[in-house]
Amino acid sequence: MIKCIAIDDEPLALRQIEKYINSVPDLQLVALCHSAAAAEQTMQTEAVDLLFVDVNMPDKSGVEFVGELDNPPMIIFTTAYSEYAIDGFRLDAVDYLLKPFSLADFQRAVDKVRSLKELHTLRDERDTVAEAEPVADSAKNDCISIKADYKVSLVRYADIIFVESVGEYVRLHLVSGQKIMTLLRLKNMESALPSDKFMRVHRSYIVNLGHVTGYARGQVYLDNGEYVPISINYRDPFRDYVESIHPQR
Repeated sequence: MIKCIAIDDEPLALRQIEKYINSVPDLQLVALCHSAAAAEQTMQTEAVDLLFVDVNMPDKSGVEFVGELDNPPMIIFTTAYSEYAIDGFRLDAVDYLLKPFSLADFQRAVDKVRSLKELHTLRDERDTVAEAEPVADSAKNDCISIKADYKVSLVRYADIIFVESVGEYVRLHLVSGQKIMTLLRLKNMESALPSDKFMRVHRSYIVNLGHVTGYARGQVYLDNGEYVPISINYRDPFRDYVESIHPQR
């Protein structure tokens, strides 16, 4: 659950954000604050993961308020003035929503918060997260073990559509639509996966060859409707593979 506070001196704007927050299941509204001072008081007694902060407020600007916090939570600025965006991102804001913003805009910003929160959680677990390695047992080596969410999961190779690099982590995109993130460099994941089933096509992507439906214009198309980029360094090996499977006449 992501605990959040909304700060805005305009009652209508606060009600709109409250409505949006209540429409997202994993957001928990801790307080609606009409000023930075009220938010500071709330944060003295409540643990908060995320602040929705208006920039222009009478007692103290949102930028000034966030800049004075010793250990700020994640920040999404909300304002009608685009010229403050640079100031917002200098404070490492997760996003900057320009009023009036839609629920879709709001949800995209919250998606960034989720990803960042997940990365922070994984970083905190760095010392206990095991790297992925193939499982050789009665499963006939058709699985890989992944440490994530405080447990080790066995993931079938056939269920992995593609693997995406996210800094020091990798995200597995599965047939079920589930995404699993674990602490592991992509090059180590590449070594752990069987080369006859998976191929690196980009510095940030590995694809399951069994889920590839085609490629064109620098993109590899997958059977879940998604596509990933293929960089020039990997095009020749990938084309050679495709032509070995489907020789051109």
